[in-house]
Amino acid sequence: LASPKFKYIVQTPSEVRATLPAGKDVVAFQNRNPIHRAHFELLICAQRDVKDSILLVHPTCGPTQPGDIDGLVRIDTYEALRKETEAQYPMFRWAYLPYSMKMAGPREAIQHMIIRKNFGATHFIIGRDMAGTKSTITGDDFYGAYDAQETGKKFEAELGMKVTHYENMVYVDEETGYVEESVAKKTGKKVAKLSGTEFRRKLRAGEEIPEWFAFKSVVDILRKAGDSAFC
Repeated sequence: LASPKFKYIVQTPSEVRATLPAGKDVVAFQNRNPIHRAHFELLICAQRDVKDSILLVHPTCGPTQPGDIDGLVRIDTYEALRKETEAQYPMFRWAYLPYSMKMAGPREAIQHMIIRKNFGATHFIIGRDMAGTKSTITGDDFYGAYDAQETGKKFEAELGMKVTHYENMVYVDEETGYVEESVAKKTGKKVAKLSGTEFRRKLRAGEEIPEWFAFKSVVDILRKAGDSAFC
């Protein structure tokens, strides 16, 4: 059978595994959005916490739901970020998964663990409300905020994968940088906020987007793509 053709480089599990150093733990990160500063800080923490590990950035690139950034545009942002950070973070690896998320909460978290194990990962990052969705009746979150994390940890031994999980990373100020949300609350720090809705409004309006929130290289690509960037 012939493999489907994609407009971006797709590597098979064996091809990705061949790029990973033998004998090292591999922490996989799944996402479906451009990587902004808070995401990147989380990746740095995860790679540091799993000693001497490789961090595999492995986003899904298929369409998921209306309003998402188009997969090809997202890959352009990932590639720009890879080139921008590879000298400082040589332990990061990047590969792209031609898959559309189903927003199936804990069950999908398990599926992603299995997929990333096939790609050579030993650890998998599960964030708050991974693959979560809203109730079509009430508009409330359908799954609990930490259901995916708890389900992943429940099946760690059976899957032969370890779950790494983190709180939201929040920006305090230039001196402090990013910290976990609970740390900011405990120390009474005021955090800077920019919602996804406001970010997109600024993007479309050509307004300045603070560099604490997003990488300039990523913002430039999204601005250039314009409204065509949104599914």
